[in-house]
Amino acid sequence: MSIFEKKEKNLNELLNKLNNLTSTYSHSSYETEKIKTEKNQLMRQKFEIEKKNQELMREHKYLKEKIDSLQEEINRKSNMEDKFNQDIEELSQETENLVNEVEKWQT
Repeated sequence: MSIFEKKEKNLNELLNKLNNLTSTYSHSSYETEKIKTEKNQLMRQKFEIEKKNQELMREHKYLKEKIDSLQEEINRKSNMEDKFNQDIEELSQETENLVNEVEKWQT
């Protein structure tokens, strides 16, 4: 269970306790309204935190996909560079062989 889920669970338990307290004890209307106001404020905070969490999760997913894409591009370019270096090496070897053949014919 994540920290966020634990906090949400604790908040819900607290809200339930507040509801029970409000209904079982006779408080002045001021105290009752104060508790309800605090409850509503906690609910708004919970909503805002959940909304921010969803936004962060979307951003995390986007950035992770972007990193994966960039990593694939780096790998592709690295493979191309390796292939290019291999081709250069082969051409160099062929050139060396041709130079040796030309020298043989000249002597």
